[in-house]
Amino acid sequence: MAVKIALPKGKLLAGTAGLLEKAGWQMDGYNEGLRNYRLKSARFPDLLAKVFQEKDIPIQVAIGNYDLGICGLDWIEELTSKYSASAPVKIRDLGYGKGTLYLAANEATVMPSLESLRSKSEVVRIASEYPNIAESFALNLRLRRFSIYPVWGAAEAYPPENATLALVAGSINEKLLNNGLKPLSKVLNFSAWLIANRKSWEQKDLSDVMATLKKVKLDTGEIKTSKKVAIFVQLPNIATDKDIVRLALPDGHQQKHTIELLNRAGIELDDYPSPTGNRRPTSNLEGVVIKVIRPQDMPLQVANGNFDLAITGHDWITDHLTLFPSSPVRELIDLKLGWVRIVAVVSKDVPADNIYDLQKFYTQGTTTIRVASEYVNIADKYARDNHLGMYRVVPTWGATEAFLPEDADLLIENTETGSTIARHSLKIIDTLFESTACLIGAKNGEYSSTKQTRIDKIARLLSKVTDK
Repeated sequence: MAVKIALPKGKLLAGTAGLLEKAGWQMDGYNEGLRNYRLKSARFPDLLAKVFQEKDIPIQVAIGNYDLGICGLDWIEELTSKYSASAPVKIRDLGYGKGTLYLAANEATVMPSLESLRSKSEVVRIASEYPNIAESFALNLRLRRFSIYPVWGAAEAYPPENATLALVAGSINEKLLNNGLKPLSKVLNFSAWLIANRKSWEQKDLSDVMATLKKVKLDTGEIKTSKKVAIFVQLPNIATDKDIVRLALPDGHQQKHTIELLNRAGIELDDYPSPTGNRRPTSNLEGVVIKVIRPQDMPLQVANGNFDLAITGHDWITDHLTLFPSSPVRELIDLKLGWVRIVAVVSKDVPADNIYDLQKFYTQGTTTIRVASEYVNIADKYARDNHLGMYRVVPTWGATEAFLPEDADLLIENTETGSTIARHSLKIIDTLFESTACLIGAKNGEYSSTKQTRIDKIARLLSKVTDK
């Protein structure tokens, strides 16, 4: 009987590859140059391994798609904090990938204590990639009033202007977190763990695989990580300065294109992209403060009034407006960079070359179609609009190509050339729309004349270079 294991991409890949090498699995291709998400073990011919983003692994194991998985305890606890009945079995602490979840505040403000937080009558806003853990901690702390801001990342950038606190991961070796944050409380120590689906653990013979892992002597010491320099900045009093313009810029791979565009527009930035992880660059724009956050979070943050302007993708504002059609967010300028297509993708083995073929193929049976995507709202609308019958949207956090065909039937994905899709034996059957970077803002914003002038200036500078 085949054994299925989910392995992590990202920061745990090197440690996991080293573990499996010591265990003698002979897993060819599982290294930093990873190109194939499906792997075979020369030692265990019946073992099927697939590579996922770490955050997806506890869910895949919990629902029974995989018998075993390796991921951080932080993501296991994020799942079980809300869905305790779905908890996978925690088999073994693997000793690498160590870190700590901290509840932290910005050190440039008056540092609160946990006791003062309990007595606050105002809403305590907590930003985090770990919203379930954050909510559980706030309830256990018995906060009177609190609000959790789920974000895709960069939670450390939100305090103090956009959130009171951040629940963030940091290295055990670091005394202070980056971006001027100071820990108030340690919430969770974590490391990589081996987990199992409960039913598989109780009913399936995993003894051969487990025996090799048990023989490996684990390194339980702390993992040394490269330290980043903490960035301390003078924070403007945004709460009272009605003339300040709050601009969000993207992190990640869009930074190169964004800085080139801004420079062409005569907007000069200091420390963006930042080698030290600074998320508060400065610019030559008077009265403008900048934060670097995830493009996925920008539409909601602008809608909530935390930012006045942001540079994100047309794909992400479309996903936002699909769920919130009455949102005040609007696209101001097409910046004409970072072009991708949002496409529908299936396995090459599916007898469909377009959406109409797919309709016929799936409406003939009674199987629920699994639609995997980072764009959960776009995916949901696409399945409904195209009458795909019974379907279920599977949220993902990247590496979506790995889901087909075993764990999903249809992907809604972005692509530039289509080469990655083809490399994973997949094919595009439909293009939903094209997406480029855009400047977004709020409809009918009630701004002071000075602030409106500053917003108009930024839009004018960007329009000049994108119209050429």
